[in-house]
Amino acid sequence: MSMATYELLAASHNTLDVGAAFLGGLLIAGALVWAIHFGMKVRDQELPRPLPEEQPHLPAGGAVHEMREMREPDEMPVASEEKERLMPYQLHHSGTRTGKDQSRLRWLPGRSGSFGGGGIGHV
Repeated sequence: MSMATYELLAASHNTLDVGAAFLGGLLIAGALVWAIHFGMKVRDQELPRPLPEEQPHLPAGGAVHEMREMREPDEMPVASEEKERLMPYQLHHSGTRTGKDQSRLRWLPGRSGSFGGGGIGHV
């Protein structure tokens, strides 16, 4: 075969590759256009967004602030018989309750507040 035949074969093979890549690109671009069109149709069917006056507002008293309180454990009720088991409706909704003494424990000199705090420890 002559050199021109090889060039012709190489050119035709290259042309098929370029054509396949072009068709693949067109297919992907068409899929993206379809997806955008489909998304716009779905968004048009959704409920309208709330107006600014329909948005939630702060209460008249202002923002709600954090509340601190001392809690104490709420003891687990004991079943009347040993074989009886407690049901969920017999338990309290929380594992703790508001403590009777609301005074906060204060730091005492000579007592470290953390493990390995570098102090001499409890004396």
